[in-house]
Amino acid sequence: MENIFLQISIVLGVTVSIAFVMRMLRQPLIVGYIVAGLIAGPLFLDVIHGGDDLFEAFAQFGIVLLLFVVGLSLNFQYIRRVGKAVLICGLTQFFITVLVGLGLMHLMNFSFISSLFVAIAISFSSTIVVIKLLSEKEDLESMYGKFVIGLLIVQDLIAIIVMIFLNTAYIGSSVWYETLVIIFGKGLLLSWVVFLLAKFVLPLLVEKVAKSSEFLFVFTIAWCFGVASLVYWSGFSIEIGAIIAGVSLGASQYQQLISSRIRPLRDFFIVLFFIVLGSELQLADITIALKPALILSIFILVVDPFILYFVMRKLRYTRRNSFLAGITAAQISEFGFILTFKGQEVGLLYGSELAILAITALVTITISSYLIEYNEQIYQSISPFIKKFGKKEKEDKEEKKKIYDVWVFGYHRIGWKICEALKEKGVSFAVVDFNPDIIDRLKHRGINCYFGDAADVEFLEGLSLEKSKMVISTIPEPDDQLTLVKHIRKMTKKTLIIANLYHNTFLDDLYEAGTDYVMMPHLLGGRWISDILKNYAWTSQTLKDLKKEQRREMKLRFTVGTYEQ
Repeated sequence: MENIFLQISIVLGVTVSIAFVMRMLRQPLIVGYIVAGLIAGPLFLDVIHGGDDLFEAFAQFGIVLLLFVVGLSLNFQYIRRVGKAVLICGLTQFFITVLVGLGLMHLMNFSFISSLFVAIAISFSSTIVVIKLLSEKEDLESMYGKFVIGLLIVQDLIAIIVMIFLNTAYIGSSVWYETLVIIFGKGLLLSWVVFLLAKFVLPLLVEKVAKSSEFLFVFTIAWCFGVASLVYWSGFSIEIGAIIAGVSLGASQYQQLISSRIRPLRDFFIVLFFIVLGSELQLADITIALKPALILSIFILVVDPFILYFVMRKLRYTRRNSFLAGITAAQISEFGFILTFKGQEVGLLYGSELAILAITALVTITISSYLIEYNEQIYQSISPFIKKFGKKEKEDKEEKKKIYDVWVFGYHRIGWKICEALKEKGVSFAVVDFNPDIIDRLKHRGINCYFGDAADVEFLEGLSLEKSKMVISTIPEPDDQLTLVKHIRKMTKKTLIIANLYHNTFLDDLYEAGTDYVMMPHLLGGRWISDILKNYAWTSQTLKDLKKEQRREMKLRFTVGTYEQ
């Protein structure tokens, strides 16, 4: 036991040292974990030798917790919100990448099974890396950011289906069809049991348990491993059980709290998972895997983004959003390693597939982190080349730009009230928003609207902003508004521009760019309450009247935002 404790201490010490280097290089820590495993493994320090079983058990815990969080975070409503285009794009990108990857591996003389596993593994992008980097750039709510998150959810669903197929398709028995029927029957029965528990029993338990955050944490771990074990006992893999456990808790109102509580534990075991992955790399495997890994890395970093780019362009997305989404997804996922481990477990893989994926992960994650960090600069540099291929959306349609008196960017919180005022005045106006739900609602009400991104100059060029009397932006992102203001001011000085800020950091920047007025909701709120204090009696009746008016406003907001009155 002391030996194992010493091994873990040394491994964690190496990992922390490598992690410091990764942070200085602005790299995702996953890269550091794999490198730490490589150093701690038999190639260098050989620290893990002697505690393989324990480390592999820790790695298995990491896989279970990772897939549990994936199931917990699966949001089918999100796919519906971002539109069927994400589903079409995700499926198209998956099949094209698998076919090309299969061809590349075949040309390098790998067996069909090895080629298929690697091709499937490289078709998934890393959820952990992408979400972390987009969050640091504050691009999660951008149009391309939302699209990529939807794409990752689609990829997660595909990976789950592949895992289920892998679990049921590889049956060595001569009466495989009978075994398959039995497993299918068990699966239906198990799904029904878990559904009933999640529908009727789990909400009552969670409501009682959630009164104590510590008890909720323990209950969540017990539920995760309990359901995973039940699924494993039924003839399926533990990994599928972990996903089912997460999905069953995903509909809970405490989903966010559960997810935040479980992530630190998941992250610890995921560190050990990637360390074990790095430690399993042998010199012979690395020698064999280096050339295929570099070829696959070039494909993932260069060709795969353009596959996604052209698919998105066919779905009428602009060049900018298509390009940014493409390079954001240019790395391989942790799911690829899980599938490869599963392939080894069922006896389908014996070669250097794991080494190929590990080297490919190191290369693609390292380079793609810089691509995501400097995506706008890269797009500006490459856009003249991209524009030579194909015409712009508006040129394809050959439509004349429609002219409106007012353009409103952003409808959600402030914009809807502005639109109601413009409608009352009889002013012609149009709304720009990148939420498909809002666009559908506006179309239902007969309001002119455009699905687009204020930060996308190519999209802005298709609008008649320079011919309008006023442009009002209610979007919260200052950088996007600076892009919008500068674009308008390049074309005209006459159009009045009203922007919106929640803090004064970028106030001078917006005014210098040419904004005529910047709304600041907290100042406007302070002015409103000061007028109330000056002009109304300080009585409970005054506050009751204001509360009634507020409720009428909120009722109007949700009514006009959804249906025509």
